[in-house]
Amino acid sequence: MLRHRLDLTAAAGLVGVMALLPLVFPSNYLIGVLTVSAIYGIWAVSWDFMSGLTGRENFGHSLFIGVGAYTAGFLNTGFGASPWWSLPAAMGVAVLFALLIGLPTLRLKGPYFALAMLSGAVIMQRLMLIFWEHTGGEEGINGLAPLIRSQLGFYYFVLGTLVLITAVLLVLARSHWGLILRAIRGDEATCQAAGINVTFYKIASLVISAAFAGAGGAMYAHYQLQVSPQLFAVVTSITIITMVYVGGMGTIYGPVGGAVLLVLMTELLRRFGEWRLMVYSCVLIAILFFLPKGLVAPLWTRLRAALKRGRKQPLVPVTDGLEQQA
Repeated sequence: MLRHRLDLTAAAGLVGVMALLPLVFPSNYLIGVLTVSAIYGIWAVSWDFMSGLTGRENFGHSLFIGVGAYTAGFLNTGFGASPWWSLPAAMGVAVLFALLIGLPTLRLKGPYFALAMLSGAVIMQRLMLIFWEHTGGEEGINGLAPLIRSQLGFYYFVLGTLVLITAVLLVLARSHWGLILRAIRGDEATCQAAGINVTFYKIASLVISAAFAGAGGAMYAHYQLQVSPQLFAVVTSITIITMVYVGGMGTIYGPVGGAVLLVLMTELLRRFGEWRLMVYSCVLIAILFFLPKGLVAPLWTRLRAALKRGRKQPLVPVTDGLEQQA
């Protein structure tokens, strides 16, 4: 199908550019920025799979990120476990928190789930400060071992993980599963009347979202080599939600572009000094006001439609002047 070929070509091109950038412009600073943008891409795409498809906003996605990061910190510094065990352990702990919050709240209608997630993130941040003897307090946990000692090697690992997670979630979103999630967003009561176990699909999508967010948190911890309570902050969740809105909610691939775009824009605006935050805010307000459906995904949709029209345009036969006169 032409649409799928165009999507695959564009995706391969973007991944190729992301992979070649550190080789064309060898700089530890650039590699660091790209690594952070890829990790934010994992967090954004995991948020979009649950909240973007079902319409149940998660204002505490940082909860899963934080518990994943702290799981990695405790295992590595407290028990001497290999950093590679942090990834599955972080996913498991994040899933446990998703079940603890999702099971009682996703059965209810209204804002209860969003408020519970927001409260959970705030409470965990306070607990990390209260039990400072075990968590390190504001300084957090330091001295984590890196997953991969080579900075470039770690970047390629994160980039490959982002591509894999995005591909898996895209397949799910375009399958029967994704159709049901979108139907829940459209009319949950009708889905229940049709015999669909709405609660199961919402909790299952939250579990998948939490697992990938926890894995991203563990990667971030082993990249920064430390963990702090700031990961639980509400601003972390708001930043991720903003990336999703800029990329295009419910598209899966759009939030990845939104994450990379906003992280790069943040770094490019450093030259503005103390005006950086104001310029950044004005750009975001303009995008959200004039492009309510996002920037990345709608832009690609228009470009893809233009390419399809160009390929389907029939060729006009060339005739000489005698035939035209006749």
